[in-house]
Order: sequence, then structure tokens, then C-alpha cells
Amino acid sequence: MDPILTAFGLVFDPSVMLVILGAAVFGMFVGAMPGLTATMATALLVPVTFFMDPVPALGAIVTATAMAIFAGDIPAAMLRMPGTPASAAYADESYLMARKGQLDLNLGVNVVFSALGGIVGVFFLVLCAPSLAEMALNFSSFEYFWLACLGLTCAVFIGTGDPLKGFVSLLLGLAIVCIGIDPAAGVPRFTFDNVDLMSGVNFIAVMIGAFAVSELLRGAVDLHRQGHVIVPQVGNVFRGVGGVMRRYWLNFIRGSLMGTLIGALPGAGADIAAWVSYAMAKRFSRTPEKFGTGHVEGVVEAGASNNSAVAGAWIPALVFGIPGDSITAIVIGVLYMKGMNPGPTVFTENPQFIYAVFIIFILANIIMVPLGWAAIKSMKQVLRIPRTILLPLILLFCIVGAFAMTNSNYGIVLMLIFGVLGWFMEENGVPVAPMILGLVLGEMLEQNFMTSMIKSDGLWLAFFERPIAGALGALTLLIWLLMLGRGALTALRRPAQA
Repeated sequence: MDPILTAFGLVFDPSVMLVILGAAVFGMFVGAMPGLTATMATALLVPVTFFMDPVPALGAIVTATAMAIFAGDIPAAMLRMPGTPASAAYADESYLMARKGQLDLNLGVNVVFSALGGIVGVFFLVLCAPSLAEMALNFSSFEYFWLACLGLTCAVFIGTGDPLKGFVSLLLGLAIVCIGIDPAAGVPRFTFDNVDLMSGVNFIAVMIGAFAVSELLRGAVDLHRQGHVIVPQVGNVFRGVGGVMRRYWLNFIRGSLMGTLIGALPGAGADIAAWVSYAMAKRFSRTPEKFGTGHVEGVVEAGASNNSAVAGAWIPALVFGIPGDSITAIVIGVLYMKGMNPGPTVFTENPQFIYAVFIIFILANIIMVPLGWAAIKSMKQVLRIPRTILLPLILLFCIVGAFAMTNSNYGIVLMLIFGVLGWFMEENGVPVAPMILGLVLGEMLEQNFMTSMIKSDGLWLAFFERPIAGALGALTLLIWLLMLGRGALTALRRPAQA
């Protein structure tokens, strides 16, 4: 009990609370800017933490991360420009809700379920850290390969309209991932002797282009029709959230649990958690036809999932010193810098600091609600600006975000190319989301496939020999067979109906 009381004293020190509040505002700003990710917010805080004690240093990172993940939902709903990759999974759904006059409900659901999902993730972080981390460590390249295949299956569910077009979009994303250095042979592929292409195609720059710039192009085409962005007037963003909770409480629980589990897998993170949870919401929904039309169900599950994954990613980082995502990779460096070597001993040598992290996580998710409300109110005022001024300003932020990812004009060129490509795809009914999913999971799929083939000396049965890998492989193949069977039955019924 003494370490817990000490942790409360450390967290509720006025100077620490001031740091947490400042980091919350900073994280909210960074997350709301397209292209400025939660990882970037964490990286920018690292130089500041040099001069801090362990608790305020970790508190600043925890708070800024939690706020940035939520804040990415705000421009996604208002402008169809996800502020962070974790918001990309349901950006279209949120934007369509806003177009239907449900912007207040969407943002209210985002902020409340993000906070609650984060608290659920912390709950599992506190109670289940050792057991979940041990399970995550049992994942080898075989398990990660099947996990990536299972994730790519989500493309069938997240794509709306023609499944074939969704599949084409997914293959395009996987093809783009092949640009760069071969992970096994170490030779350049599809680089055309261009040094920038050797580093691959930056996912963030592509995401900004496919979502944000394509929407800017659409707005520019329609510029003569309307001078302002049309959104509902500022109202009570919390009205109707209680009804959503009563109706979709199972989605909230499922998304929070899935987010925590995926977050605990090294290298997965909030981005993949959101995609998988959105696909699960559509797969098990009683009204799957409403997805892609501005339906709140998928937003509830994916929004809770990506915030619970933030806490889940700390499980392997604290227990074994293995980063759950890019953010906790930075956190591990900060822990070493502060003399808190991550691993099982950190719970015995510095228990007060670990309990302080738990308390800060809960505190960050609580203050997310009032600060999120303030950010929503502030952002809505931006939308009153005439389009002739707003669109160039948004493009400027997009350029800054794309440049920051590569520190060169290469990121800006990528952003513009995929902006035009994304606009062209959507004008022809080809969804962008499966392409983004292919970019997110393509590298994981290829690296783990090549590693597994090398380890097994080319034997395919090795992909099913380990218990977890065998279960994931069987589940993936079963889903594929069911989808093929359903497609075949649909094709056979059409001639009979005709």
C-alpha cells in the first residue's frame, strides 16, 4: 500500500499536474493536425523530458499520447482528414455522419468512448500485464503472418459497394508496399535508381494524400457551389451518447478488449486495432448494410479499440522491455534515461513509478472529456472560415505533416500523387480504405512470411505446427472459405433470379 500512496503523492504534486495539463493541450493540438501523429508528439516531448523527474516525464508522454489518439477523430469527422493513422479506419464513417447532420453525436461518441476505452485498457494493464505480456511473447513470425492475413481480411468488411473494387484497392496497397528494399535479400525493388524510393513509400504521407488532399480536390471542384464548409451549428455533443451506450454496449466492450489484446502484441498498435475492430463491428452487426453510410456502430467499437490499445502497448514495454508500438519504443528509451530499466524488476525496484503511470493513465482519460469538448468547440469555429481561405490553410498543414515525415520534398510529392490517385479512385467507386489497410499490414505480412519461410526451410506445414499459429491459420482459412462459398452461392442465385 505504501508505494500506491507514494504514487498518489507524486502524481498530484502541483508541478506534475501542470506538466500533465500542458502535455494534454499539446497532444490535443498535434493529434488534430493531419499528419502530425501521436508518435511525433511523443518524440517532440523527449528533449523536454531530459530536465524532468521520472513521474512528470512519463506523465507528459502518457497524456500527450492519449490526447493525440482521440484528437485525430476531430478533423476526420469535420473534414474527412484523419489527424492520426488510428483515426483512418472510421474517418469515412465519421465524415458521413457529419454530412447527415450527426456531427455533434459523432464527436460526443468519439470523446466519451475514447476515454472509456482508454480506462478499460488501463484496467487490463494494471491487472493482467504479466500474463498478457507472456502471451504476446509466444508470438513468433508464424503467428504474426497469420495475424496480418486475418487483418487483411478486414478489407472485405471495410470496403463498401463492390467487393471486387475493394479487393483491387487492397492489392494496390500491397503492391505499393513492395517499393523499397527487399527485407530478405536486401536489394532495391521498383526504385528506378531513386534514392528516396529506397526507403519505401511513407505511410503517413500516403494517408494524408489519399484522405486529406483528395477531399481538398473535391472541395476545390465544388468551390463555385458553396463558399463555406456546411456543418451543423454548435450543440451539445453529449446529447444522445447515453442512448448509444445502451444500444451498443457490447461493441464498446468487444472493441476495448480487442484493442488491449492487439496493443499488447509487439509492433501492432492502435492503428491495426482500429481497423480490426471496425471490421469486426461490421461483421457481427445486425445491420451491416448501414456501414459506409454514416453509422455510429463502427465508430463506437473502433474508437474504444484504438484508445485501449494505447494502454495495451505498455504491457510488453513495462514487463519485458519490448515495445508494443513506436510510441512505447520511445518510452523505453526514456525509462532507461531515468534509470528505470524496463522488465520484471521495475515492478520491485520502482513500484511507486509504475503505479504513478497507472494513475496518470486514468487521469489522462478522465480529463480527455472536458479538454476534448473544448477542442471540438474550438475546431468548429475554424469551419466558419470561407472555403477560399480554409482549403489553402488545410493544404498548408498537410504539406507540413508530409514534409515532417521524410524531412524532404519526397513526402510532399508522395502526398500530392496519392491525393490525385485517391480522388480518381473515389470518383470511380473504388474505396481508399482497403489500400490504406494494405499499406499498414503489407510490411508486417511480407517480413514475417519471409522470416517464417527461412526458419522452416520452405516447409509450408511449419505455419500450422505451433498451437497459436495453427489456430490463427485455421481461422483465417475458414473465413476465406466461407467468403468464397458465399460469393459462389450469390453468383449461382443471380442467373436463377434472372
